[in-house]
Amino acid sequence: MAVTDEAIEKIKEMIVSGALRPGDRLPKESELAAELGLSRNSLREAVRALSLIRILDVRQGDGTYVTSLDPQLLLEALSFVVDFHRDDTVLEFLAVRRILEPAATAMAAISIPAEELDALEGKLDALGPQPSVEELVASDLEFHRGIVQGSGNSVLCSLLDGLSGPTTRARIWRGLTQEDAVSRTLHEHRAILGALRDRDAEAARSWATVHVASVEQWLRSTL
Repeated sequence: MAVTDEAIEKIKEMIVSGALRPGDRLPKESELAAELGLSRNSLREAVRALSLIRILDVRQGDGTYVTSLDPQLLLEALSFVVDFHRDDTVLEFLAVRRILEPAATAMAAISIPAEELDALEGKLDALGPQPSVEELVASDLEFHRGIVQGSGNSVLCSLLDGLSGPTTRARIWRGLTQEDAVSRTLHEHRAILGALRDRDAEAARSWATVHVASVEQWLRSTL
């Protein structure tokens, strides 16, 4: 194991064991290096690496702190990695979304507040029957984000938020080239919303699966 990797592991062990908790300030560099049996250079590199993935927060002139370790904060690193995707991996992102989003939608059927459903319906009404493709895709992203947030699972929400970026271009492409894409999307949104209002988790799961799979199937046939 490389020296920097060993340093990262040792800091990770301190956090996992509870020796360092969210919001705690790390000991001085010289003290921590001596405590862990590391050189100050390797410790410095480990701190730099852990700050990049939001485990540590380096505050100039104040010290280094463990972050809140909130899932949304930690999963921002996923969004960064996802930005490097190649076009030929979009189908893989859609496949992962097809697995996760119906589960989140089923969970939302039980927990999403009625006022949030009213807000989602109001936005669909405001969109009208013939929105532009750009308006539809923006609405689609917001619609699904609202539902996933309604599931009450912050990890699922962060994962799906990170996965939405690579599929945006495919959704716009479909809207521009598939004749009934706009009307189908609006119909499926209404069906998902209806299942959520009925608190029917399985119907919500089924409609979400149909909705995500239709984009995936269209892209697969187009490619």
